[in-house]
Parts: sequence; C-alpha cells; structure tokens
Amino acid sequence: MTSINGYPARPSVRAGEVIRLHIATGAPRFRVDFYRCGAIPQYAGHSEWLGRATDPGTFDRDWQWPAYEFLVPPDWRSGVYIAVLSTEPNDCAPPMDCREARILLVVTPGAPSGRKILYKIPTFTYQAYNTAGGGSLYSASRVTMLRPGGGVGGPVKGLPDAYDSTSPRQTFAHWDAPFIAWMEENGIESDFCTDLDLHEGRHLNDGYRLLVSAGHDEYWSTDARRNITAFRDAGGNIANFGANTCWWRVDVAPGGGGLSCDKFPPGASAETDPDASYGCPDHWWEAKPENALLGVSYRNGGGHWDGSRAPLGFTVTAGDHWIFSGTGLKTGDVLGREAALVGYECDGAAYELDAAGRPRPTGQDGTPKDFEILGIAPLPCNWNFAAREPTNSPRAATLGLYTAAGTLFTAATTDWARLLATDPQVASITRNVITRLS
Repeated sequence: MTSINGYPARPSVRAGEVIRLHIATGAPRFRVDFYRCGAIPQYAGHSEWLGRATDPGTFDRDWQWPAYEFLVPPDWRSGVYIAVLSTEPNDCAPPMDCREARILLVVTPGAPSGRKILYKIPTFTYQAYNTAGGGSLYSASRVTMLRPGGGVGGPVKGLPDAYDSTSPRQTFAHWDAPFIAWMEENGIESDFCTDLDLHEGRHLNDGYRLLVSAGHDEYWSTDARRNITAFRDAGGNIANFGANTCWWRVDVAPGGGGLSCDKFPPGASAETDPDASYGCPDHWWEAKPENALLGVSYRNGGGHWDGSRAPLGFTVTAGDHWIFSGTGLKTGDVLGREAALVGYECDGAAYELDAAGRPRPTGQDGTPKDFEILGIAPLPCNWNFAAREPTNSPRAATLGLYTAAGTLFTAATTDWARLLATDPQVASITRNVITRLS
C-alpha cells in the first residue's frame, strides 16, 4: 500500500465545527475513516480526497503538509476519535493504534451537555515523547505539534512495558484507551477535552463536577495548571488515576502549534547526561510544587523503567475509608501487589509516622497537611529517584486524597488503568471515587 500519514491542525474540535487535517500521500486518492474509541471502536463516518505527496519535516517546525477540511457532524458524541488513513478501501475496522496512518482527534461538546465528568487527554505529554522528525523534548527544548504522532500515528521515545507489550507506554492506547473502555463498560458517561483546551480556558466552567486524568499526564502549562486549580477552588473535584503528573512545565506557542521546555543545559540531553535536568527551572517543584494541587509529586516517588520490577502494591492504612467500600480490603491488606500495581512511575508525599504508626504528610514538600494517605508503598533502592539530595522522608508511592473547596484524589501510579479490567478491587475503588466525586 502507498505510504500515507497525517496530523491535525489542533488536537480537538467542537462537534459541529470544521477540523483541518494535514495529510501527505503519493496515492492519487485516499480515504479517511473515523472511529470513536470506547469498549469497542464505533464507526462514525468517512471522507475521500485527492492525494498529494510531500516530504517529512523536522521535529521543531510545522511540517506544512497539504490541508483538508472536514466538518464534524453536530451529532457526534464527545469522545476520542481515531482517523484511519488509507489508500485502499477498508472492509473491517483496522487496529486503532499504529505508528503511521493514524490521527488522534478529541471531539468536545458543541454546547454544555449536562454531563458531570470531563476527561482530560494529555496531548502535551504525547507530543513530548513523539519522535517524528528525529527529536522530542528529551533531545531538544522545542517541538512542533504540527507533525504526525501525538498519541497515535508516530514513533515514540521510551522502553517497552514488560507488563503490556501491545502498545508503547506514551500513547493513547496504553493507558487512556483502557480507562475509557472501562468507563463505557461500566455505564460512566463523560465528555472529553485536551490539555490544550484547558490551557486556553475552555470547558471547565461548563457545569462539570469532576475532572479525570489517567496514566501519564506529565507535561503541564502554567495556564492549564492555573485553570485547573481555579476549578478546584470553585468546588470542582479532580481524580488523577495516574502518576508523574504535572512534573514538567511547558510553554505553549501561540495558537497551540508547539511546545517548549528548557529542561537541559545547552549541549546536554537525557541521553548524554541523565542528571542534567535536575536543578533547572522547568521542574514544577522548584518554583511551585505540584503537591499543592495534586497532594503528591514524582519527586517523592520514583520510576522503574526497564523490564519487570519487584511486585509492589499499596498497603491500606485506613480500611474503613469510603474509597475502599465494597472491596473487602482492611487496614494492613495490600492492594495490587501480585500484578505490580505500583510503577512504572509513581508519586509520593513527604511523610512521617504518627503515634499509632500511620503515615501522615509533613507538608514540607507542599503537600496539604490534611492530605489523607490511604495506601502506601515504600520503594526499593534500585528504583530511579527524581530527587538526588538526601531526604528525611522515605521514598514511597502514596495513594490518597484531600479536600479544599473541591476534593482531589490521586492513585499515585501510572499503571492504575492496566489493572482495571483484571483486578476487582482496583475497579471498585475507581468506581467509588468517580461516583462520589461526580
């Protein structure tokens, strides 16, 4: 089949509005089939256009491929859609996750829908790891979002996941798709948006009670964080079923076409100097610790990136808490150990033990003093730790929540979504959190 690939002018579009797709192929004609992601892909429609060939670009500049406009029908439900590009007719639904000929689109509601849950798709993180054009935010300080990849359809930096080799870690298929499928299978309805939408101030004021994120939502802009914090301060709830969240601060180019993050000194990169990033201003924790919003930080957790790891789960510290209702878990039981729930990256809070031996946050890292540590998993010394300096608090993943005006829950591990379909206790906690906070 003739080569074909593409990317969107922006990663989201309102139902009823026009999306611009940039596509290149040497074929005389090509076809785009749209599928809405859920428990099973749902066919949503197609369009056909004349093809035009052009060359690939570089990672830091708009590829300027030919543009094709598509009117998103106003009756399309909010959701994550995959545009499948082909130069031949498709007789059946093709695989949704591929390293080429796929474009990820998020359709947001054309008007407030009345739904109470808003699910955030982390396109900034997808683009940070996207290596289309020969680079990523792990080898340079700036990348364009106007290139193939960014969730699907492009090459990705990172090591394989020993626990799920079906898709690369830093892609939509790895964590977000299973979480969204589980929500649909359990009758949990939500609308969808991207971090670019939240950066621009869209949707959070449209009547939602709960903002949900899952997996690996690592790269945040200042405006996105400010708007999400304002949502919490106005009484909105947040459920973060992931980790390494809000770790890097990115600047967004006007119009949303690019990202920059000055994480390395000139001439250095993650490949040439793994320690080069520490002590630089684009870590959130240096200027405004993410603990103040999330309750936890990767700085007090860690990562195990390569191969299998010692199985770790959360030791329950308050079995009578409402998040454990219906799970059968009691104080002292361990959640998810057999399936290595904790990892491949996890977040924590600086803590100490009270007179009864229960962990309590010290607050020295910015974690709210009323943050409740409901599960804890001390990390082995062979993990990779973000904080290189000595600390008085052990490194541990810390599952928990706190309430300001709104309530924030954190699962504190990237792999939470991986266990949803196989661990009834993980599924029950997820259902309890979403039901209570929405």
